[in-house]
Amino acid sequence: MAFGKSGASRLVLHDGSVFSGKSFGAPVSAAGEVVFNTGMVGYPESMTDPSYCGQILVLTYPLIGNYGVPRKQDGLLDYLESSRIQIKGLIVSDPSSNYSHWNADTSLSDWMADENVPGLFDIDTRSLTKKLRQEGTTLGKMIYGKKDVLFYDPNQEILQDKVSIRSPVTYGKGKTHIIAVDCGMKNNILRSFLARKVKVTRVPYDYDFSKMHHDGLFLSNGPGDPKKVQATIENIRTAYDAEKPIFGICMGNQLMALAAGGDTYKLKFGHRSQNQPCVESTTKRCYITSQNHGFAVDEKKLPSGWESWFRNANDGTNEGIRHKAKPFMSVQFHPEHMPGPVDTSFLFDMFLDTVKNG
Repeated sequence: MAFGKSGASRLVLHDGSVFSGKSFGAPVSAAGEVVFNTGMVGYPESMTDPSYCGQILVLTYPLIGNYGVPRKQDGLLDYLESSRIQIKGLIVSDPSSNYSHWNADTSLSDWMADENVPGLFDIDTRSLTKKLRQEGTTLGKMIYGKKDVLFYDPNQEILQDKVSIRSPVTYGKGKTHIIAVDCGMKNNILRSFLARKVKVTRVPYDYDFSKMHHDGLFLSNGPGDPKKVQATIENIRTAYDAEKPIFGICMGNQLMALAAGGDTYKLKFGHRSQNQPCVESTTKRCYITSQNHGFAVDEKKLPSGWESWFRNANDGTNEGIRHKAKPFMSVQFHPEHMPGPVDTSFLFDMFLDTVKNG
């Protein structure tokens, strides 16, 4: 394996562990929170998912890059989940220098170089992943040559300042009007609403939407610790009083719990893959879901009137909540997929039916 800018590089973890390898992508150093994803496909979507902001991503599937990177288009026609790579760095076992796909425009390494994102390969990703599973997610830094950097903890920041839009934007012309609070929203969430002929006004994470006319409220995914996003939590509390339908995804699930008076906590190593089984509490039906989160709702601390809706079949953690009497619901997984299965896309229809039926 050879890349034009390949050189000695290494990953240094916060506990002093060192994984030496070779570089690809941009010849720079970077620091962040080291997390792993067990999906076999979907690296362009994952790398552009704003929920990964501030993180160094380890992909457990060994061969990455063999189908290249999709060509860029304007607006929501992109095949990517945002306008840029969101991760701090990428770690893989074997990146492909050759790619083949009808929609590919460039190689993984060239794309990363263009966006100044470093990559590291030729290390034991299995050993690294086992360490993260056993000891928990940790801080790390990818060092290229002698260009050392300081450790960086993204969870100490309000990362929404980096990934949310700056001012409201409206999409579509449907009769149903949804306000979408952008905490780091994936493009395919908007695509999912627009495919259902819905008008969506996307607002910044800290925007006061209480005076805006709307039929329903949506709360998006996003990076970091949900407890840092106090402005959004306060706005949700106000929205609860209006009792209009609310639907949250990923961080939206956590923010709804916090706004209701519940609590969240950090998972040991999170859920990041496209094969997470989730069981609906009432029907006991199991769905295979796409996920990307490092925090979870503590369902033991859900206030009166709320109930657990979904649970993770692997570890029993909460995967969704809903109010017993009011039109409020949320899920921890990603029903919009991209990447991943489409098993739970019906949740968008369920939410919109609630909106239309009052």
